Order: sequence, then structure tokens, then C-alpha cells
Amino acid sequence: MNFGRKAQIGAAVAAVALGLTACGGGSINTDTSTAPTTSASTSASSTALAGTVKIGFVSPQTGPLAAFGESDTFVINYMNDYFAKNPIVIGGQNYGVQIIVKDAESDSAKAAKAAADLINNDGVDIVMAAGTPDIVNPVADACEANATPCITDNAPWQPYVLRGKDGIKSTFHWGYHFFWGLEDVAATFTDFWSQVPNNKKVGGLFPNDPDGQAWSANVPVIVKADGYTVTFPPLYPNLTQDFTAQISSFKKSNDEVLTGVPIPPDFTTFWKQAKQQGYNPKIASVGKALLFPSSVDALGDLGQNLSTEVWWHPSWPTTSSLTGITPQEFCDLFEATTGKHWTQPIGYVEAMFEVAVNALVTNGSTDKESLAKTLSALSTDTIVGKVAWSPTAGPTSPTPNVAKTPLAGGQWRLTNGGAHKYELVLTSNKVATSEGLNIPLGGKEEALPVK
Repeated sequence: MNFGRKAQIGAAVAAVALGLTACGGGSINTDTSTAPTTSASTSASSTALAGTVKIGFVSPQTGPLAAFGESDTFVINYMNDYFAKNPIVIGGQNYGVQIIVKDAESDSAKAAKAAADLINNDGVDIVMAAGTPDIVNPVADACEANATPCITDNAPWQPYVLRGKDGIKSTFHWGYHFFWGLEDVAATFTDFWSQVPNNKKVGGLFPNDPDGQAWSANVPVIVKADGYTVTFPPLYPNLTQDFTAQISSFKKSNDEVLTGVPIPPDFTTFWKQAKQQGYNPKIASVGKALLFPSSVDALGDLGQNLSTEVWWHPSWPTTSSLTGITPQEFCDLFEATTGKHWTQPIGYVEAMFEVAVNALVTNGSTDKESLAKTLSALSTDTIVGKVAWSPTAGPTSPTPNVAKTPLAGGQWRLTNGGAHKYELVLTSNKVATSEGLNIPLGGKEEALPVK
């Protein structure tokens, strides 16, 4: 399904590549007086516009979570270019789109303030946010407080809904989230572990943040059904510089499997210290920190055969409902434009725009109350897979305001002189296949090298 005018794929890719090359790298333009979307969307189309939809976007473009936002410039410029040529049709009238971006600076308080500023000062119609529960949770809460529709992703649904160490359930009227759950990542990780002989003793590297609290409370319980025992030291603060206590605990317990959900710089610190101190698990499956090529590259040759969950990949058999671009084309365009290795968040940020446009078109107006109601039962086939909310709980909507998306898993392998130092090889499609998405595997899980 397409919304507005769907461009021919080849021409669109070429045009966007030229436009993005002209934009270059650097930071996203967040000055609303000169934002390129405003002028482009009102001048590039010969069709008269009835108005402009304002979409606010919050993500961590700087700070320790910056790996989640490092590709935002590319996606925002890509969407700016698309909307400049393709007004969206709302209630039979053409609307331009202005995207207003705020950097959360990897800080929850600043994320909440950014969302409030977008609503109260910039007058946005919808707020979107991505980049771990540290960012999406406070943004969603700010939208609840300010009665504005909010679309979020890039955080497992449990830490989004079940808050704090006690797992208090949050309810939402304005917030709509899509991503996979901890039950999915646990099933993916145990699929990894079943492919490499081990003693089923697992060391958990869990930080004292919303992700770490949720993972440590849920993952050990889930994987116990497959015979795995997870033990872990007390939750540590982010940006810890000395992981000797954790490493000593894992060595003492003879944990042949490692799991956890550290932020990228913390895993770099931990893994280098683990190698120095002689901790050599047979397999390591780590969430969050190992999602990004930049994080694995920072390990030098120590990244070989580390495994992680895969939210999205060039081989995904999906297509953007908005622009018609495929995952492979989108990743190729990213690499041609930026000169960097493709990265998973680009798919999920693009998908939020697909959902937002579908909601606006389906709703037929920008009225916030009716837009929130439309989101509650919206279904969109996006570049990352189907996003479908339901007012009642179900398999793909475990709780209202949450829509589950497919998940796979992969292992980083050195390329020995390839275009990139590492490539992410898919080694588990168990969860995605069970949800009806046929993702091809690239190989089997391999043990970590012994050093």
C-alpha cells in the first residue's frame, strides 16, 4: 500500500542519492526557521498545499548512546527529499511535511524536555522517538502529559511497558510502540547457544538502567525452560571503567556462555578487560552493544564470532509502503551516501514515518484525539515488517499500544579484506519464521576463537 505519490524505485533512489550527497554528512538541521523540509515541501511540488504536518523526532545523536542515532541524518534527509516531492493526502487535501529533530544527548531528562519543547513550542502534530528505553520512555511519558500522539521503537516492549525494578505496568492513551520482546531475544539467544556445545552456565552482564533491569528480571526466567542457568553480579552503573568484579564472577562460576545488554562503550571496555584477565566463554550473545558495525570495529580482531539480535537486515523480504524501497536498496543507498557500513536503526526510523503517514491518511485529519484512536487499530506493512496494533492483547500485540515486529539473530565475522572489517551473518531465524517472515540464513553459529 502506498500513501501519497509512490515514486518509481530506480528514479527515486537516484534522486535521493543526489539530494543526500548534496546535503553531505554533519548534523541534522534542527533550526525550525531554516529546516529544509519547510521550504522544500512547499516549493518543490506544483500542487497547492492545504497545510504542513509537523513531525517531531527525538533520538540520541550524541553521548554514549550515539550509535543508535548516528544514522539519523541520512534517514531524515531521505524523508525530507521524499516529502518535498510527495505531499501526503489527508482528508482529500495535500499536505507538506516538516520534520523537527531534537538531540536527546543520551540523557532521559533531556529526552523528556525535548519532547515537551516539540509539543509546546514547536506545535508538532506527532512525536516520534527511538534509541533504547532511556530515550523512548521519557518521550512517551511527556506525550502522555501533553496529550500528543507518540510513535516509538528501538526498545523491547517490556522495559517500555513494565517500568522499574518492580515491573509496574504503565498504561498509555497517546503512546504507540513497536518492537520485539524479551521473549523473542531469549528464544533467539538459546537458538544460538544450542548450536555451540556448552555447559549451559550463563554469565549476565546487566547495567542498572531500564534495559538492564528488564533483561535481568526476565531473560534468566525465560531461558531456564531450556536448561540454562543465568547468574550475574549486582547491576552496574553505565560507563563503568573497571569490570574486574564481573569478570571474576563469570570465571568463578565457569560461565561458558555470556549474555547481557550493555551500552556500546561499556562492552568495549568489558570485552578487552575480559581477554586481558583470561575470561574466554565459548559463546557470547550480547544485546544492544553489538548491534552496530562501529561498536564491533572498535574491538579490533576481538569481535570475531560475537553474536547479537538482529532487528533488521538487507535480506529482509520487505518493502517500504511509502517509497517502495527494499532493505537491500536502502542499505546500499546508505553506504553509497555516507561511506559507512549499513546499520540496523535506519530501517526502524524509516518505518516510523511509514506508520505516521498511514495514520494521518487513514485518520483523514491531524486531530490529535482521533489520530490516537486510529493508531490503536492501525496495521502497516513496513520496511521492517508488519506493524499492527490491537485494542486488545494478542500474539502480535501483547498489550494495547504495543505491536511486535520480527526478530532474527546473527554473528559478526571478519571479512578478510572485504568492503568492511566485519559482516553480520544471520545464524538464527527461529523467531521470525514463527511469525511468518521467511528470512534466509547465512550460516550456523560458531564458537568464539580461543585466545
